[in-house]
Amino acid sequence: MALREAPVLKTKRLVLRPYALKDFDAFADYFASDRSRFTDGPISRQEAWDMFCAGAGRWSLTGHGAWTITRGDDDTGLGLVSLNTAIAVPYPELGWILWQGFEGQGYALEAAKAARDFAFDTLGWTDLISGVHEANTRSIRLTERMGAAQDPSIRLTTEPETLFFRHQPSRA
Repeated sequence: MALREAPVLKTKRLVLRPYALKDFDAFADYFASDRSRFTDGPISRQEAWDMFCAGAGRWSLTGHGAWTITRGDDDTGLGLVSLNTAIAVPYPELGWILWQGFEGQGYALEAAKAARDFAFDTLGWTDLISGVHEANTRSIRLTERMGAAQDPSIRLTTEPETLFFRHQPSRA
């Protein structure tokens, strides 16, 4: 199934919705900070804008992309979750980022599970990985809590410090 715009996904506490212009400042602030060191940052505001537009536009080109993670009761932006394909990575990839102050509350896990289930159940994907920097222990733990297992057969010479985890469809 190929979608041309991001659908809205709802979980118990969250809404995953398409990017909106109002989400950009938090996105740019994250990517300007040292917190982005595991996710291709820090980068300039212009580079963040280009990345933001690419995330939003990927839906129209590929039928998958990124969502803004929001609290369902007030639309507060918490971060992002995405389903990506890239030339350099041989498998579809699930990724997530939370903005400062929203970690440790289960938001990333809840959003990532919703995106994973969407990839398998709606898009019909049969394979899904997450690439996590070896020093990003919080994301490694989250990936393992989702039931993903490290796959040492996936190695990229361009990203030797990245560990890859293979996801399975939800059993629930």
